Amino acid sequence: TNGHEEIVRRAVTMFSPVVVAVAASPNKTPMFDLGERIAMAKEVLADLEHVEVEGYDGLTVGYAHAHKLHAIIRGLRAASDFEYEFQLATMNRHLEPQVETVFLTPTEKYMFVSSTLVREIANMGGDVSAFVHVSVNNALQARCAP
Repeated sequence: TNGHEEIVRRAVTMFSPVVVAVAASPNKTPMFDLGERIAMAKEVLADLEHVEVEGYDGLTVGYAHAHKLHAIIRGLRAASDFEYEFQLATMNRHLEPQVETVFLTPTEKYMFVSSTLVREIANMGGDVSAFVHVSVNNALQARCAP
């Protein structure tokens, strides 16, 4: 979503390099497979220097540790996200104490945008162009075409 993109664009002002780690997510049913999601992220972020996009399977904190990354950046949209994210950050700190979790909040215009909502709207034929990059919108339209 544009919210994810904004978080990455802000992260590059604080960290270098920034690795966008795209999870295989075996417990979820994403609309696009891992390779497709990696390709879309690379296209959306192509203009940014010092940004790498990689796929992974397993624990995010394990990936960060294995690749000698010092922080996991998480977007925090609303209070409803906080409890889960706090538990996740606490567990990650227990598993790998040297990997910090950094929370970034999106600007107001993206506070309500989630990939789940975007997927649901697209599946029902709604216009999601205000919430995603043009290339992602094109992929959604192609995938959700009647």
